[in-house]
Amino acid sequence: MEYRLDNIRLNPDESESKLHDMAVKKLGHEPAYFRILKKSLDARDKKNIFWLYSIVFSDEVPPEPAPLKKLENPPKVAIIGSGPAGLLCAIQLIARGVKPVIIERGKAVEERKDSVQKFIDSGILDDNCNVQFGEGGAGAFSDGKLNTGTKDPNNAKVLETFVHFGAPREILYSNKPHVGSDVLYTVLKNMRKYIICNGGKYMFSTRLMGIKVKEGRLQSIQVLDVMTGLQSDLRFDAVVLAIGHSARDTFEILHRKGVYMEPRPFAVGVRIEHVQEDISRAQYGPMAKYLPAADYKAVSHASERSVFTFCMCPGGVVLPSSSEFGGVVTNGMSNYARDGRNANSALMVQMGLKDFGEGLFAGMDFQRRIERKAYAVGGRNYKAPVQRVGDFLAGKCSDHFGSVKPTYACGTVFAPMEEVLPGSVTDALRLAIPDIDKHIKGFADPDALLTGVESRFSSPIRMVRNENGESVSVAGLYPCGEGSGYSGGITSSAADGIGCAEKIFAKYEKF
Repeated sequence: MEYRLDNIRLNPDESESKLHDMAVKKLGHEPAYFRILKKSLDARDKKNIFWLYSIVFSDEVPPEPAPLKKLENPPKVAIIGSGPAGLLCAIQLIARGVKPVIIERGKAVEERKDSVQKFIDSGILDDNCNVQFGEGGAGAFSDGKLNTGTKDPNNAKVLETFVHFGAPREILYSNKPHVGSDVLYTVLKNMRKYIICNGGKYMFSTRLMGIKVKEGRLQSIQVLDVMTGLQSDLRFDAVVLAIGHSARDTFEILHRKGVYMEPRPFAVGVRIEHVQEDISRAQYGPMAKYLPAADYKAVSHASERSVFTFCMCPGGVVLPSSSEFGGVVTNGMSNYARDGRNANSALMVQMGLKDFGEGLFAGMDFQRRIERKAYAVGGRNYKAPVQRVGDFLAGKCSDHFGSVKPTYACGTVFAPMEEVLPGSVTDALRLAIPDIDKHIKGFADPDALLTGVESRFSSPIRMVRNENGESVSVAGLYPCGEGSGYSGGITSSAADGIGCAEKIFAKYEKF
């Protein structure tokens, strides 16, 4: 018989071992099966903060799920991109008997880390291998947050897969699961080993340069080895486009080859940094010392445009994230321990298609313009413009740092954000910051720091697909993940990758 206990409260200083003791007491002996189902923090009353759990346990171990049916005559499948969408698609295809080829313009994560560090140290950017491109995608250099607002049934499988390859087991039950970039590196290497051992193949430092289409069906793809300059024409039965939201050159190539796309609205803004201790104290009060570094999530409707926080990184850093020459891009990153001095978050202003102008790539060009402005204002060496919140609200340029020191590793230059972002964005931010401060005390701290620009919130393009998961204009092409415009974030992109693999299985199961 299976038992479930809900709404179990533990004080911040109590051990989770008490949960297991409850199961033993209920059964009268050691359970054969015990699992934490949910864990969340109730901090609504700062004088009475507690962890809230649900557990399940029984005398019997649940049976293993039945293995998935495999294809007898599997198709040849290529996956363009090795971010969460591409990798989870590959792993699911292997479970279905397919041996995919992963084509990635960047490098394996070990070499990729070296390329990113070289950029930080010298300002020399590799436009094929950076924070946006390479094994693991943009998510490899982030907090590794796995929470999502989507209801995709594959979300649970995504978490289980990450745990199988080395992520902490707590992501299965935490209401705000995160892995941390340091742990993600190990997970990625374990995934690569599994894919290769099961017949999959990686082609690193290899760019998609074109596709051949005949009568609306994919015939082959053209790729370039960026290290040797060798070009190849490769034939596949199906090609998954898991290219991510920043593959602008690839969007343009695919558009020229007839892949149907639509423009998408997105948000732009800045990174805002505070001292992490101040955020934790604001969120938890005196109990902060017993709890992990606090996060937050906020939305403001103080202006006509929605302003919201996104990708909040407790104890993290603002990361140089450029992928094109002559543009400054920021993102947030933290390790599993989240033990850095600062907290940072994207502070985003929602934009609409009318803000970008006419044309399919108007949004993409808008992103590029503000990134290039940030590059110019920063001195044309990938330093980022920064401004203290107090000075930003007062409409003057900063000339010193206060309690919050910048974590952006390429260096910073004091500059008004109006020199980088449109007035519609800075006007909305000026109203939103004091508004959010009403709910998160200290958010408008004069010493808090704005760093520009955060421009890669989501894809500016949607590659439209049909009910079978294929491009509406090119059969055999499967747009997938953030680059397709159908997901956002690690979990939803990974879940979309699993769904894409199942669409391919469903098509070829009939043969």
